[in-house]
Amino acid sequence: VQLQASGGGLVQAGGSLRLSCTASGQIYRINVMGWYRQAPGKERELVADSSSFGGGEYADSVQGRFTISRDNARTTVYLQMDSLKPEDTAVYYCNIKYLRTNVWGQGTLVTVSS
Repeated sequence: VQLQASGGGLVQAGGSLRLSCTASGQIYRINVMGWYRQAPGKERELVADSSSFGGGEYADSVQGRFTISRDNARTTVYLQMDSLKPEDTAVYYCNIKYLRTNVWGQGTLVTVSS
């Protein structure tokens, strides 16, 4: 399984960005895809995730500002980020988990200027 992420960039505070991540290869139909982020000097943390059968969770810090969604084929996950804040600046990583599989995509940098 491979993950290809895109959509990072530089945006001013209050702006929006949309991240995308597509999974390819043999994927078990029941899985969880999500986004994590790691800011300089901090540990990687969950931003939001979405299971293939519905449901998911958000970090408290992004609740109400970020929205995670998946395409009908359930192989692409999106993260719509609105009302961005400088503290959202981080490298964002896509992830997929199922059975004993736990795969990370390459990180995409999101920089929010004040």
